[in-house]
Amino acid sequence: MTITRITGWLGDLPRPYKQLVMAASDALLLIMALWAAFSLRLGTLYVPQPPVLWVMLAAPLLAIPLFIRFGLYRAIVRYIGLKAIWVVVQAVSLYALTWAVLAFLSGVESIPRSVILINWLVAILLIGGSRMLARWWFLRLQSEPDASVHGRISVLIYGAGASGIQLATALSFSQQYRPVAFIDDNPALQGHQINGLPVFAFSALDKLIKRLRVREIMLAMPSAPRSRRKMIIRRLEPYSVHVKTLPGFTELADGRVKIEDVKEVEIDDLLGRDHVEPRPELIEANVRDKVVMVTGAGGSIGSELCRQILKHHPRQLLLYEQNEYALYNIDHELIHAPAYQGSSADRVAQRQVLPVLGSVLDQARLERLCTAFGVQTLYHAAAYKHVPMVEMNPVAAIRNNIFGTLHPAQAAINTGVESFVLISTDKAVRPTNTMGASKRFAELILQALSRRQDVGTRFSMVRFGNVLDSSGSVIPLFRRQIQNGGPVTVTDPRIIRYFMTIPEAAELVIQAGAMGQGGDVFVLDMGEPVKILDLAQHMIRLSGLEVRDEEHPDGDIAIEITGLRPGEKLFEELLIGDNVSETCHPAIMRAEEDALDWSRLEAYLKRLDAAVQSFDQQTIRDVLLDAVKGFNPQCGIEDLVYKNAVGMAGENVLEIGNL
Repeated sequence: MTITRITGWLGDLPRPYKQLVMAASDALLLIMALWAAFSLRLGTLYVPQPPVLWVMLAAPLLAIPLFIRFGLYRAIVRYIGLKAIWVVVQAVSLYALTWAVLAFLSGVESIPRSVILINWLVAILLIGGSRMLARWWFLRLQSEPDASVHGRISVLIYGAGASGIQLATALSFSQQYRPVAFIDDNPALQGHQINGLPVFAFSALDKLIKRLRVREIMLAMPSAPRSRRKMIIRRLEPYSVHVKTLPGFTELADGRVKIEDVKEVEIDDLLGRDHVEPRPELIEANVRDKVVMVTGAGGSIGSELCRQILKHHPRQLLLYEQNEYALYNIDHELIHAPAYQGSSADRVAQRQVLPVLGSVLDQARLERLCTAFGVQTLYHAAAYKHVPMVEMNPVAAIRNNIFGTLHPAQAAINTGVESFVLISTDKAVRPTNTMGASKRFAELILQALSRRQDVGTRFSMVRFGNVLDSSGSVIPLFRRQIQNGGPVTVTDPRIIRYFMTIPEAAELVIQAGAMGQGGDVFVLDMGEPVKILDLAQHMIRLSGLEVRDEEHPDGDIAIEITGLRPGEKLFEELLIGDNVSETCHPAIMRAEEDALDWSRLEAYLKRLDAAVQSFDQQTIRDVLLDAVKGFNPQCGIEDLVYKNAVGMAGENVLEIGNL
């Protein structure tokens, strides 16, 4: 039986048997330590004779109970560290001292005093050294080049700083990953070893991937600016490895995540947008110690608004949502999340977070809630936003996006809500689809209400582009398609979009709402637009796969061009006109745009209401064309007519929007 097999056999033993093996090993080593102490002191190989022999054999009977008391057999050898070695020193020191006292009290005269000190030193070396040797052997077996048989993935760590070292230490204990080397751009570190791992320059990456059979690269740069991470990620793209990141080591130490919880590279790292620190006076102005309501609280933006609002200590937060499951999820998260102030029991007892099932079309319910709880700030995030889906269901979209904004706004006015903030979209600018036109009409409603003299509520709108990983967005779709082996579908190779992270968008919405004076249209700085085709290629490559195209016919994932969907634009805009001014926040601008008087808008609303009641799509289209400046629909009314699959020769024609 080889040493490797013996090690494997020992590793497979139940824990109590492992502890018995360790205790037996310690007993033998303690006797050997005493024999070595006598031999070193006398300068010859010592042959113990009674009564010294009995005193030596009694050493394990004295030491093992002490070692058990100190917890030496509770430690897992392969994870042993400096703290455990210090415990070994303490336990052995107490044993050596106790053995010396008992040996002299026994009256045995042939024990030199110097044997006590030598025994102490040798015992520490043998007991502690045996544990470190066992730890090294187990880790060595796991780090062999053929470690793939144990299911461990060879990993390069990019960044040999403090975070990289901590990450390597954590990974060395993982059953899933095997760190093999560091990559670092600092020449002072290259050519050295850290924690037993060599540090290489980026130029050696190609050779390392082949020689060490690297399958993944993990980034260990939590403090690097996003632009720096973007540059590094782009440098890694040409290599056929999976690029991932891990949470910060402090999160690992706090037990909030496990080492196995590896993440894909965040898409916002690809965008290179650096986070703009929020201004405390703006983010707390409409939130701290106030009663806040969020409509659409279970949606992507609405739920993130709720998370951030709760962090800034509102007096009460009302979650208004018509989807029961979405409301359950965000309510459960907010009540039980330890990151928020107070215990979950306190939040329930004080009703700090209150889930409310309801529709934004129910103005009477909204008014009762605002009156009963004294709502001071209302964030209106409820809307239908999926362009093709809205294009096929225009009547439902008009109800939810237009009248679903009118009724909460009127409820806010009637109950004295101080601030009302609408979550808008870049698709409201010169819209080409019903969704964008309906959101621009919602903006017009708030602008018109702000011009009335009898309105005390401050209305403002915040307009921004796509948010990463929101429901129905392209990022989760691409991720699923890559996991399923492709193809990845892109509507048009020329299409570009603005992107922003959900937390960043919610943070800026809260701050913009605090700057509103009445009827303001705020536009968020979305950075540089992103070509969707490039985004798809980046995601494929960073998954360790290759794009399959004419140049690489043997690639892994193909990209399929499907054509623009109904109402979809190639380019999105954020401003209707050029009249824009800066605000006190560098990422928020104020747009001055045309508005309609309430009397004129009221007439449009009456026509829309009648058209919705009668499912008259043509009138809906006519009103939107007349009211919304720049509305240029890409689909005609006839395009919304779909034939029933069982119809024949044009019979059984169904107009989906009229159902």
